[in-house]
Amino acid sequence: MSFQDKSLQCSDCSNTFTFSADEQEFFQSKGYTNEPKRCPSCRQARKSERYGSSGYGAPRQMFPATCAECGKDTEVPFEPRGDKPVYCSDCYRKVRPSR
Repeated sequence: MSFQDKSLQCSDCSNTFTFSADEQEFFQSKGYTNEPKRCPSCRQARKSERYGSSGYGAPRQMFPATCAECGKDTEVPFEPRGDKPVYCSDCYRKVRPSR
């Protein structure tokens, strides 16, 4: 199938942008059936809003905790509520349920 560049209008900023033949071929190879609704700069802004400015690799917020098994100070990626035990990574490996 032969693709040709298309001009599309961004749903966010209303500017016209080009949906190139190469991009169309890429979309088809990924199985995408819809054309992009946003221009590249609005797409990037949307990703930054959604995932933070550094993208998917953004560091998680860590919270201080004390391990319920060994008493060692540690950090966990959730805020401990106090109603369930919190473990350091070494103790968690020992007590976690088998998968």
